[in-house]
Amino acid sequence: MHAAGATGTAADVAGSWVEHLRAGGTTPWRSWRESHPAGPAPVPPVVPGAQQLELLRRCNLAGPVPAPLATRVLEASAPGRGRPDLQLEGAAERLAFGPPPVDPADLPDDELIRVAAGLLAEDVVADGLPDPHHVPGARWFRTRYRVTGDPLLAAAARRDLTRRGRPPGGRGAVVLVLGADLGQLLADVWTDRCLADGAPAWSDWVDRLARRGPLPPRADLAHTAASWAARVGRDRVHVVLDPAAAPRLVGVRRALATPTPLSADATELSRRVGQVLGLLAVPPARADLLEHTLRPRLAAVGGAPLTLPARHQRWARLRAVRVQKALLRAGYPVHGDPDRLLPVLRDGVEQPDDAGVLQLAMRLLLEKRSE
Repeated sequence: MHAAGATGTAADVAGSWVEHLRAGGTTPWRSWRESHPAGPAPVPPVVPGAQQLELLRRCNLAGPVPAPLATRVLEASAPGRGRPDLQLEGAAERLAFGPPPVDPADLPDDELIRVAAGLLAEDVVADGLPDPHHVPGARWFRTRYRVTGDPLLAAAARRDLTRRGRPPGGRGAVVLVLGADLGQLLADVWTDRCLADGAPAWSDWVDRLARRGPLPPRADLAHTAASWAARVGRDRVHVVLDPAAAPRLVGVRRALATPTPLSADATELSRRVGQVLGLLAVPPARADLLEHTLRPRLAAVGGAPLTLPARHQRWARLRAVRVQKALLRAGYPVHGDPDRLLPVLRDGVEQPDDAGVLQLAMRLLLEKRSE
């Protein structure tokens, strides 16, 4: 929020536009200035930031927006990296320092996502964690196992088996290193980081990996297998590339659950919300809120998944071949065709789209307020 810092006439026009938006209006600021003369209303003491005003206008286009949500949007801050709350062009004087006033319609979607992500983070904290599911007691006679490798596949398998009364761990456990083609594995590692301890933007992260060359440890199945082999012995480490082989190795008949996919835009939104949650919750609670409170809502929306950019396919193939050779050379039991490690072209998008992320954020805000 900012002091109006303008003449009464300009501030009156800004104030009337703010009330127009509060009432559900969608007229852009430039059009409003051109068609509305100054009114007799008193000069408002403050005018919300340009990011907040434009976000409310966009929400009204997708609306309707309940009055409490409109107030929250106008009073929100713009957390994270980016410009501070910006003054409204034509309703504030340009100062010698700081960013100049702007027309809200000229703001990039990224600036509006910052505000929306902060509001969604507040909603996630207010919702809290869902009631825990009943977990049956562990069966006395069961195969002892541990699951690692692809973080999303491993987490889904652990949750599924625990619900069946077969939690991981125990003396003499076999270690299942679950794998996928390297393009999918990289996307899963990045997604897991977005939902856990935070991550840079997808394009920044994968571009940096390709420039540096080596894979991150969590995406390198040979590194994962070697780490476990040093602890439990090579014979107890199984590399699982065929999902159909996993049930037998853990002593069950039914196929193991797989993770509910997130779209590229949904994953990026979780990353942006997680950045704000880091200020509102301690790290373990932050990860639980993202995984169990926000993720189900994002997964329900659907959308195109994230894929490895075409410009990195050659690099990924070379790295996958190295991993493949290292696993075979070490002599681990490999279940499934080793060529499944090689990246494949998948349907999807190579990076999240800010316009899509913003639309998704507004959808979640409006859905939440309509519950």
